[in-house]
Amino acid sequence: MNRRHHRPHLPEERPESPAPLPPPELTEAECRRCGTYIAGLDGRYACGVCGWVNDHSEGHRRLPRADEDPDRPPRGRRRPKQLPGPDAGS
Repeated sequence: MNRRHHRPHLPEERPESPAPLPPPELTEAECRRCGTYIAGLDGRYACGVCGWVNDHSEGHRRLPRADEDPDRPPRGRRRPKQLPGPDAGS
């Protein structure tokens, strides 16, 4: 049996993006389905009354990539295990 040699786990350094993303702009419009006055971020809307949502491509700016998210967990980090629910033993 051959043993595998593993490198010690070192935290991965993320290259910083060249410039921080500007904060999103609060925008307002009427829902195209029911006419309710709604607010959104950068021209992306979702109506809480009728459920209408405009396409993400209609926004005013591009959406950030996952690696540009400052709150993104480091690579290799796993989600915590879910505890069994009340009906897990059935």
